[in-house]
Amino acid sequence: MRDGKPNKPKTPARAASAERPAVVRRADTARMPGASVHASLANEIGLRIVRGDYPPGTILPNEAKWSETFDVSRSAVREAIKMLMAKSLLASRPKIGSWVEPKERWNLLDRDVLAWYATSPDREVFLKTVQEFRHIIEPEATAFAAMRRTDEQMAEISRACREMGAAATLQERTRADTRFHLAILRASGNDLLVPLGVLIESAFDHLFAYTTRELDDLQHAQKLHEAIERNIRLQRPDAARNAVRKLLANTDGVIKSR
Repeated sequence: MRDGKPNKPKTPARAASAERPAVVRRADTARMPGASVHASLANEIGLRIVRGDYPPGTILPNEAKWSETFDVSRSAVREAIKMLMAKSLLASRPKIGSWVEPKERWNLLDRDVLAWYATSPDREVFLKTVQEFRHIIEPEATAFAAMRRTDEQMAEISRACREMGAAATLQERTRADTRFHLAILRASGNDLLVPLGVLIESAFDHLFAYTTRELDDLQHAQKLHEAIERNIRLQRPDAARNAVRKLLANTDGVIKSR
């Protein structure tokens, strides 16, 4: 990007590759349950961008080409492109078209972008990035929760912890695990932490599904979560902080062993 204008493709080959996307007719395009045509199209294009099919700076196919490729209307293409622009994956200008923005401009706190990022070839890098984020945020947020939580917030944390232990499936456990950490963020009493729930909810689903597979892992992880719950309930901020660090260290080890 130079002076607010997109860089031109470096080689004709690069532009040509962007103009010839793999043909995927509507019947073969992944449709999200309950999603509109343009939302499903945005999902498909966004996933291709995040996984690297269209590197930053690439000029994307025009409306007519996308319409032909996916067998959808041009209006659906326009709406899909608008959605991706709102997520800062794309920029657009008349007579130039749409191009992929640099990765550092992408809205990684957007639920969809996170989901695409988590299923990209760099999945393990993504999971490690999530873990680094957790190390920065969760110990102190949990300490604050131990000092500030209300009885109602404590009940929510405790309920999520119990539901983790009683879950009959990995999906049920993952959802309860996510609720547990979201409840702690809310109980911290810091309003700036609450919007991070989007990151927690989207990224943790992928992280927990990746790290909680063996029965022994689940039982050990449950004990670590129960230690966090107990120290928040007893209002022991230092102990709660240390309990979270033990949980994070355990998850770090599981990721490395996969």
